[in-house]
Amino acid sequence: MSAIPCVFSRTRRETIVLMTSRRPATLRPTPETASHPLPGTPRELFEALPQLPGLRTEIIDGRLIVSPVGTPEHGWTATLLSYELHPLVRERGWHAYTGNVDVCIDGPRDPVEPDFVLAPPDCPRWGERELLSSGLIMVAEIVSPGSVNDDRDRKPGIYALGGVPVMVVIDPVASPATVTVLSDPKEGAYLTSTRVAMGSPVHLPEPVGFTLDTSVFVRS
Repeated sequence: MSAIPCVFSRTRRETIVLMTSRRPATLRPTPETASHPLPGTPRELFEALPQLPGLRTEIIDGRLIVSPVGTPEHGWTATLLSYELHPLVRERGWHAYTGNVDVCIDGPRDPVEPDFVLAPPDCPRWGERELLSSGLIMVAEIVSPGSVNDDRDRKPGIYALGGVPVMVVIDPVASPATVTVLSDPKEGAYLTSTRVAMGSPVHLPEPVGFTLDTSVFVRS
C-alpha cells in the first residue's frame, strides 16, 4: 500500500490539511475546539483526526502514515491466514482480527494497524480502540509494493519493542515469495528468525504453537 503524505501546520491553528491521492481535505475546528492548541506530536495529531473510512493511519518511526486499505488480494491473504488459524483460535478462545484493529505499541504509545492480529479476549487496551502490544499473541504483516520497507525493515523492530511474542511477514512481493516468522523479542529486536519459501510449512512458536501450511497462500 502506498502511503499518503499527511501535512499539518503548527503555525496556523485553524487548518489541518490531509493531502490525499485525490484532493486535499481541509479539517476545520468546531467552535468547541477552536481554542485548543495544535497537535505537537504525531500521536497528538493521530488522536485529533476523525475516523477516516478506507484509510489506515499509523505512526512508524515518528512518521504519521496515512495509507489506503489493501487490495482485494491483500485482504484475501489475511483472511486465508485467519482460516488456517481458526481451529486453534476456537480451541483456545482467542480473538483474531484481519486488518481492522489498532494496536498501541507499549512504551512509545505509537499506534499501528497490523494486517492480522491474534489476541486473548482480555487483552489490555490503550483507551477504547487500541489493543496494547504487550498483551498480544501474534501479529502478521502482508508485504505490498508500497509497504516493502516498513513491513520488512521497520515494523519488526516496532513490534519487538512492544513485546509482541511472534510476528509473521507474508511476502508475496519477494522473488521467490517467502514467509518469515520472527520470535523471541528483546530490546527492540527479534532474536529468532525462520524464513521459508511460500508453499512450505513453517512453525509458529509459543505462545502460538502451530505449524502453518503456507501453500494456502500459493493456491489462492
